Parts: sequence; structure tokens; C-alpha cells
Amino acid sequence: MNPLRTRRAARLTRTALVASSVAALTVTATVTTATAQDRQPRPSVALDWYDTTAAGIAAAGAPTQITNSRTWAVSWLAAARATRTVPHGVDRADFQDAALASAVHDSLSALIPARTRQFDAALATTLDGIPDGAAETRGVEAGARQAALVLASRERDGLDPASVDAPFPVPDAAPGVWQPTPPAHAPAAQYGNRLARPFLLARADQYRLPAPPALTSERYRNDLAEVRAYGAVNSTVRTPRQTETADFWFGPSPTLYTEPLRVALARSPRSAAARARLVALFHVALVDTQIATSDSKYAYLRWRPVTAIRTGAIDPDPGWTPLHTTPAHPDYPSGHGTYAGAAQTVLTAFTGPRTAPFELTSPTAPGVVRTYTAWSQLSKDNVDARVYSGIHTRSADEAGVTLGERVAAHTLRTAERLFGDL
Repeated sequence: MNPLRTRRAARLTRTALVASSVAALTVTATVTTATAQDRQPRPSVALDWYDTTAAGIAAAGAPTQITNSRTWAVSWLAAARATRTVPHGVDRADFQDAALASAVHDSLSALIPARTRQFDAALATTLDGIPDGAAETRGVEAGARQAALVLASRERDGLDPASVDAPFPVPDAAPGVWQPTPPAHAPAAQYGNRLARPFLLARADQYRLPAPPALTSERYRNDLAEVRAYGAVNSTVRTPRQTETADFWFGPSPTLYTEPLRVALARSPRSAAARARLVALFHVALVDTQIATSDSKYAYLRWRPVTAIRTGAIDPDPGWTPLHTTPAHPDYPSGHGTYAGAAQTVLTAFTGPRTAPFELTSPTAPGVVRTYTAWSQLSKDNVDARVYSGIHTRSADEAGVTLGERVAAHTLRTAERLFGDL
């Protein structure tokens, strides 16, 4: 027998005996409280489990970004499914809180087993705050059921670290063609993303971008000149504010967007089910976006600015060095750009384009605090940052935002396919 369920049953039995002795005195209060809960959804359980998910992934998550996005998507999709329909005759808020906690707990325990003890403790805390009874019991059962179903549906989807970083043979050197970049000259990363199974896209190339600007085009020449001037480690034209932007947004997108999504979640006046749906669709969109990003990157194999400037420019500069180390995959499109475009689209759909001011920090810019009031501002800073970092052309950044927007819009249009017959 599942030891966690055994503990739940024992607790329910003990508390039921106590509850029965005072039931007559609390009927009126219970009815009043249930009515108030229906009118005023409780945000704490959704936020508590959001923080638990973030902490679990930060402490023991996978080394590959998309695998961690998958963990978010699976866990919160299970929660969104479990909270969607409330059985007749039970308290809505109690049922949804229990279902959300149970679904995320069971999913995370399966995907990050090293943190099971912490997840068990978090579940115990949540259930201690929910009145014992049918709503709690049935909520826990619904969460467990949906976690098992979603986990089973995503088995062998190609998003494990080994599959994500599948080997990719370095192509022969030629103008415009990606080559490993200094200083590590590491093998190409994330090639396997384009081979993985999406959540809602029909195939990885469904929204493949058009080809990047030709090397002989004015657009590309301007792009390269901008990176060369503003993205050099010793740039004399990049301002301190621009350098700060590059440093701030150099970190991993999932880390940088954890707080903006939390802000949207905390400020949502909606039910636990709607909050779970927001988190689920955000990360489903981001998994599919990363798959589509890898498809376009490896379809076009556009070289990075550091390679172009050192070896292929009209006036090559063999010693040119970007402000930040170039990631080991092709230039077009920017992954930070695609992440920003998808995130902006989902957040706008759920909360509108603007929000009250919120502060954001970054692990790659210690001590810097930035304030944002619109989701599009995050995208703009992402576009600029990759140019100022010297690691992407502006064309790659802007195309990335466009691709992310398209994939996320597809996610929102087809979201009901994720729920099916529950």
C-alpha cells in the first residue's frame, strides 16, 4: 500500500472522530465558510505549489532546459485536468486545492524522485489546511489519477537529457554555416529537441521560419555591423545600461521567467483550476516552442556572429570576442527570443498586455533590480540583450519572438485537446 495514502487515511480517521463530536456546533459556520470560498477563490495553494515546483527543479532538476519545462508542463497539466470538474455535493475550493496539490505532488515525485521527501512534506502541509471530508478525499484521488494519466501519455517523448543532446555531426565549414564557437568549441547542443514529440504541434516544423537574411543582403550586413560594434567585449559604443541589459538577460529563460509567471498567477482573481491552467499552458507552449526553435536552428544552420566576424566579414577581425560566451548551437532563431515571444503571448491571453509594476532580478546580474509593467517589455529587452551580448544578430532575435508567438497562439487555440474526455 502507498505509505503516503496510508498516512492520509490515518489522519482522516483521527480527525473524523474529533469532527463528529463538534459537528452540531459548526454546521452554520461551515455553510457560511463554504459559500465565502465559492465567492473568493483561495490563491495560497496554487502559489505554494508553484514555489514548490520551482524550488524542486532548481535543486534537483535536469541539466537540459526543455526537460525542466516538460516537468512543469506535465505536473501542472495534471493539476489543470484534476481541478477542471468538481464532483456534485462537495466544496469547490477544498476539492480543487486538494486535487491541485495531489496532482503536482505525484507528478513531481515521479519526475524528480530525489526531492520526494520535500514534496511529501509540502503535501502534508496543504492537506492539513483543508477540512477533512469528501472534498479533500476525492480531490486527492482526482489529482493522483490525472498525474498517472499525464505521466503515461508523455512516456518516451524524447525530452530526456540524453535524447535532447543527441549527437549532431559538425557540417563542413562554408560561408554562413554554423561551426563550433570559441572558447570551448563544444559540440552542438539541443539538436534532439527537434526530434521530440510535442504536446500540441502536429510536427516540429509546423511553424518553421522563412530563411534568414542572405549573407549579401543589406539587412544582414547591418545586423553584423551592429553586433560587431555593440556586442564586443571591449565595445566603446555600448552604454552601461546596455551592458546591464546584456548581463541581466544572459541567464536561462526558464529561471528569468519564473517570477513574471508567478506575478501573473498571484494577481489572477480566478479559481484554482484557472490558475493551474495558466501555469500548464505556459509551459506546454514553451516545450513546443523549444522544439520548433530547434527545428528552425538546425534547418538553416546559420553561423554565429563570432564566426562571421572572425572569419567571414568583409574586414575579418580574428581577435573579436563577444561580451558573453556564445552558446553551442546555431544563430537563427534566438532561443531567448522564442521563449520571450511565447511567454508574452500566454501571459497576455490570461492577464492582458499590461500589469501593475513588478520587480525582477537576475542570477547573472547580481544586485540589479528592474521594474516592468508590460509583458512586451521583457521581449524587447531579450531582443536587445542578445545583440549587446554579441551572441545573436537582431534578425535572429526578432524572428525568435515571432516564432514563439506563433507556437503559443497555436497552443491556446488547440488547448482543449489536452483535456479530452476526463
